[in-house]
Amino acid sequence: MILVYTGDGKGKTSACVGQAVRALGQNLRVAFGQFMKRDGQAGEQALLAQWLGPRFLAGGPGFLRREEDRPAHREAALRVLDWAKTQLKTVDLLVLDEALYALKAQVLTRQEVEELLALARANECHLVLSGRNAPDWLVQAADLVTSMTEIKHPWRTGVTATAGIEY
Repeated sequence: MILVYTGDGKGKTSACVGQAVRALGQNLRVAFGQFMKRDGQAGEQALLAQWLGPRFLAGGPGFLRREEDRPAHREAALRVLDWAKTQLKTVDLLVLDEALYALKAQVLTRQEVEELLALARANECHLVLSGRNAPDWLVQAADLVTSMTEIKHPWRTGVTATAGIEY
């Protein structure tokens, strides 16, 4: 199955982690990669690294904020992409968190994502992609799509990001 967690609300990465935990609980082989996010940036990373060892990769340089950083982001995205292709051959579930952010930022191409979908199906591997702004073509290609919708968030009232909640 191809699963997509998208939308402007919180919970996409949490849904990915939950999906990985559910699969691990069923003795599936799981790999979990993160585009854009640096290692040590988010709370889930320590546990995922402990549980998955080399099947966990936080391979990004952080979020793309300046155009001059695009080449470094592209390089990082290609490293995660290569790692993901290798994982697809050996696991039952591959999670690629923030893949849609990388796609929207154009550090991943549509063709590269479509190739991942095809490889996942060919290898009978469930593939989970997350991030805002799922394009229509991906929604059509996916088997399951969930959109997280923000109703209320404390940052709108000036509350800064909270450890263990936002990261």
